Amino acid sequence: MERGESPEEEERWRALRSAEAPNPARLFIATLRIRIPSSIWTGPFSTSHPALRLEALNRTEVGPNISVSDYWISGGPPGGHAREIEQFRDVLRVESLAEVGDGCLYRITYRNPPILSLYRRLHLPVQFPLRIQGGFLTWEVVARRAEFDEVMRHARGADARLSVLSIRRRPLRSHLPLLTETQHKLLSNAMEAGYFAVPRGITLTDLARRLGRSKSSISESIAIIEKKLLETAMRSASAEA
Repeated sequence: MERGESPEEEERWRALRSAEAPNPARLFIATLRIRIPSSIWTGPFSTSHPALRLEALNRTEVGPNISVSDYWISGGPPGGHAREIEQFRDVLRVESLAEVGDGCLYRITYRNPPILSLYRRLHLPVQFPLRIQGGFLTWEVVARRAEFDEVMRHARGADARLSVLSIRRRPLRSHLPLLTETQHKLLSNAMEAGYFAVPRGITLTDLARRLGRSKSSISESIAIIEKKLLETAMRSASAEA
């Protein structure tokens, strides 16, 4: 075995290494546990507060290589972390939005980490929420084999000892409806902007303005996409029943 892995984890790596050649008709769905580089604020912050749980709920691009995300931070006294977070070099602004129970909702503006450039180039949507604790990120990757391999190369470059918590290979049709290229692009842009996040990270009006289209056109296109997604999910559920 390598890296002190458990037998179960070694089996997952073996399945990944022996998988078939790139096949555009299949998706790889993997959950990784990766140590966050010290250059990204969530790494050193969560390492300093191992009892805290961070969840990145969404992401909206607000400038060249600059994003804003809502983070739910729980597991300790609510609030009080804004000043500490804003001291990190990649953090530009921190707002405390709400305190509930043992948690607090923060809106954080930051410089994009390198992984976002890779996801943008590969036209992959980020899967939210992103869960972080003790310096580690639990990261779900959903991609075709070729794009999946690129993401894995990046992940291993960031953390050579990353863990594969789960991995599945599924036919592409069981997960994605027959969307046109334009619909795929709109879906990816809307997801990256946080339109489908909870809470929603961008309004329909702002999304339309960002994409240079009318609000009614975007609304109609998203409704068609959602209908196809729902129909595909219902067909998959029926097939598995």
